[in-house]
Amino acid sequence: MRLIFLFSLLLVLTGCGGAADETVLPGPDQIVRLSDSEIKGLDPQGVSDLSSLRVLADQYEGLTRLDARGEAEPGLAKKWTVSADGLRWIFELRPDLEFSDATPINAHLFPDVLARLRAEETAAPTRTLFDNISTIVALDAQMVEIRLKSPSPALPVLLAHPALSAIPLHRIREAGNRWTADRPVVTSGPYRLTHWLLNNHARLERNPNWHDDTKITGNIIWKPMDDSLAGMRLILAGGADIASDYPVSRHQWLEDNHPGLAHSTPYLGSYYFVFNTRKPPFDDARVRTALSMAIERQWIADKVMAIGNSPSWSVLPPGLNGGSAYRPVWATWPRERRLREAEGILREAGYDADNPLTFEIRFNSSAEHRRVSVALAAMWQPLPVRTTLFNSEAALHFSALRQHDFALARSGWIADIPVPENFLMVHQPANGPGNYSGYSNPAYDRLVNDARQSADAGKRAALFAQANQLLTRDMPILPLYFYVTRSLVASRIDGWDDNISNVHPSRTLRIRTP
Repeated sequence: MRLIFLFSLLLVLTGCGGAADETVLPGPDQIVRLSDSEIKGLDPQGVSDLSSLRVLADQYEGLTRLDARGEAEPGLAKKWTVSADGLRWIFELRPDLEFSDATPINAHLFPDVLARLRAEETAAPTRTLFDNISTIVALDAQMVEIRLKSPSPALPVLLAHPALSAIPLHRIREAGNRWTADRPVVTSGPYRLTHWLLNNHARLERNPNWHDDTKITGNIIWKPMDDSLAGMRLILAGGADIASDYPVSRHQWLEDNHPGLAHSTPYLGSYYFVFNTRKPPFDDARVRTALSMAIERQWIADKVMAIGNSPSWSVLPPGLNGGSAYRPVWATWPRERRLREAEGILREAGYDADNPLTFEIRFNSSAEHRRVSVALAAMWQPLPVRTTLFNSEAALHFSALRQHDFALARSGWIADIPVPENFLMVHQPANGPGNYSGYSNPAYDRLVNDARQSADAGKRAALFAQANQLLTRDMPILPLYFYVTRSLVASRIDGWDDNISNVHPSRTLRIRTP
């Protein structure tokens, strides 16, 4: 079997008869990481996809950064203070900071970074994440003041996002959009990109002018691998150290045959289907609730996924809802009672055997999404419900959602930052086309907005919990389960810490010595 794996590795790493490229294999000072997809760009303010942001987080550091547990810690700032009303934050920079090209980094950089983020010509896809920031001011060369529109206890986490990191504006002024073509790219974090071969790999080397640990692993290779099965095989063959995904169907096999390799842990993500509430039949909350009552969520989590997902009846993961997920009262009823109740609700709404509820279940191409969609259709069969399935590739699928061209469609949300509002604000009219369901409830909006305005942690949590319950009652979405991460980590890697944010900076990873 080992020879088969090695032969597969050779096929992956050779092309047109050439020899395997030893420079992209794991080595004594080199970690090879597999990402879900190719890097979309090298400008921290120009991308929003997770694969690109992971690579950029290795290269750029902000006032704060995320540690191996996904928690905010001092970055370029060594400490900070916050006013009693939560609206004024002051960060003190570390002394003698430099970019990788030895250009000094001081407090005057950060107001300009925010200005570039908000400039129309930047077209930053993550711009709205920072809407709560009113201004950034340099009090002097070492002190940065950030003023907020409303309190945000999670600001240190937000400031770790690459879009608001120390970006080399001096180089951008010189080269314009060509600055990312530099090799090495000028960076502020632990690594700098020295080579990028599209659809093959990106090489990061240690930044000689980084302010922190000089003993970090010298080289990081990021390889795009959208086929999780091929990625798993590459890991097993010794051709890579870390994969950010693996097939759900192989989880138990990995547990049995390669204990310790697979890592699966709760994740700040909610998997759901979304109703189009703008038109019949799902403009009627009774219909949405009846369908939700008929779903066997525990069965989907245990049998369809079989990887440790927790069933969900609401959008907020337990870690953001006081440690427990909210459930409506009917969630504890036996299936027979739920089906009887659902059938009665549908009858009141005008649907019965002679006039069944008929609609299409739309999902983006994936074995996982297909299995879930088939399971939903089967669970609704005892009711006067008739469904058809329609799948399309992801770009077309989400374009249809933004254009409201669906009845019920697969969706979900993975948090940009670990705070309740990041989940709840998605379902407000202010989110525009991103509010796929078209949900609009002024009472819900007030709860979310009042929570965001409060500097009292207890009051914020209570208001967000009420908003979550109201969203669950109105049921514009059909929550099914909370995500778990799926990662493969070779035994030679140390410093990997499973966490709910699925953050694993390369600077925190080490190669175990024999």
